[in-house]
Amino acid sequence: MAFYYDQPSHTFSEYLLVPGYSDSTHIPTSVSLKTPLVKYKAGEESAITLNIPMVSAIMQSVSDDRMAIALAKEGGISFIYGSQSVENQAKMVARVKNYKSGFVTSDSNLRPEHTLRDVLDLLAKTGHSTMAVTHDGSSNGKLLGIVTSRDYRISRMDLNTKVEEFMTPFDKLIVGHEGVNLSECNNLIWENKLNCLPIIDKDQNLCYLVFRKDYDSHKENPLELLDANKRYMVGAGINTRDYADRVPALVEAGVDVLCIDSSEGFSEWQSRTIAWIRERYGDSVKVGAGNVVDRDGFLFLAKAGADFIKVGIGGGSICITRETKGIGRGQATAVIEVAAARDEYFKETGIYIPICSDGGIVYDYHMTLALAMGSDFVMLGRYFSRFEESPTNKLQINGTYVKEYWGEGSNRARNWQRYDLGGANKLSFEEGVDSYVPFAGSLKDNVNITLYKIKSTMCNCGALSIPELQQKARLTLVSATSIVEGGAHDVIVKDKVNSNTHI
Repeated sequence: MAFYYDQPSHTFSEYLLVPGYSDSTHIPTSVSLKTPLVKYKAGEESAITLNIPMVSAIMQSVSDDRMAIALAKEGGISFIYGSQSVENQAKMVARVKNYKSGFVTSDSNLRPEHTLRDVLDLLAKTGHSTMAVTHDGSSNGKLLGIVTSRDYRISRMDLNTKVEEFMTPFDKLIVGHEGVNLSECNNLIWENKLNCLPIIDKDQNLCYLVFRKDYDSHKENPLELLDANKRYMVGAGINTRDYADRVPALVEAGVDVLCIDSSEGFSEWQSRTIAWIRERYGDSVKVGAGNVVDRDGFLFLAKAGADFIKVGIGGGSICITRETKGIGRGQATAVIEVAAARDEYFKETGIYIPICSDGGIVYDYHMTLALAMGSDFVMLGRYFSRFEESPTNKLQINGTYVKEYWGEGSNRARNWQRYDLGGANKLSFEEGVDSYVPFAGSLKDNVNITLYKIKSTMCNCGALSIPELQQKARLTLVSATSIVEGGAHDVIVKDKVNSNTHI
């Protein structure tokens, strides 16, 4: 006989947080939203810690390299979508890792015999106005000079003028030497009013470039998520089909963390994928798994070796898995049960495995509820798809700007691997829709507002960190009538622009 749960499953909208005591120290600016991304042992720290509890979903319409850079600047991480060729995904990862670093490998290089025409062609190709002149035109050749936009005037120079005639020669450059640290480089930049500081080795070969703008960027984004080499951190989605080809390419490109992208993770396919990664890379390659909605699913993936586990089936705004297949669970109930299993596992083994709430987020406050219920971070699709930095087109429909947004299970994405159960290489039926979402502007502005709301609510609960919120939170189920009561009612609303709109 089938098993029946004795209680219905609930969504985030059916819960509210009950305020706790807060004193004068509980102010939003004092709240830390740091949270572990991957598992760790008791008494140790996670190998990767997020500065904000937000990651972007593994979706074509959400997470590419541009989104990854924008989110890393704010302290979160993106998982670049895997429903593309291995080569293209690896290139996206590499672009994030090379986009900005305290020490940048020069990707715009010239030889002395190149001409002004070559300079302009290279500028059009890369968009970089600072170009190193090396003896062989390579990024690590002997440095002979630097060309910037201040070295030439197109209107007054022949396009055939050789670079060596107008470049700033080496003997007039201020340079740093291999081994210098970033702080010392920044001091040289500021003391000498430089925009760029070349770093050379003992033989005058170019090693790196350090840019003034990168220092300014870090000051503007104090929470940016960086690796040990001061590069932005980035994740990538993989599937349970071509991992033997995809994982090595992503690792070679510099990916920081992987995640198996699947609509349902309680399967042999995921344990096989994790086992393959562990066999070849040990614990050096971090990989999340999922999605699951109960204790059994969590324990299966925990024992399989997952570094974090995603929770949620059918709760996404563009997901129709529940409609087409009749499987899933209310997101709040799923998070509560999996969080309890996570805590139980930690108590028994001393290994803490972070969980990620994926789906079911309609309002900003739902993120706070997910964290209070035990999630270490949340994965967001629709939320990020609305921003300028998402990879989709911005359109105007009936006078309103929108962005395209489609599910990985839609016919447009054709990501059959995500829903594959060992069958043919095709999408048998759709589990996602193709849609539009209202355009919301820049990621930075919106994320800052959302984070302030989360911090403010945490202060109301008397918590200054996510673990403290999870310990002190008091949650209550609400009736359908009280949900109506919670919004504006019995009035004629003049302006809805500042109301708590859908995200």
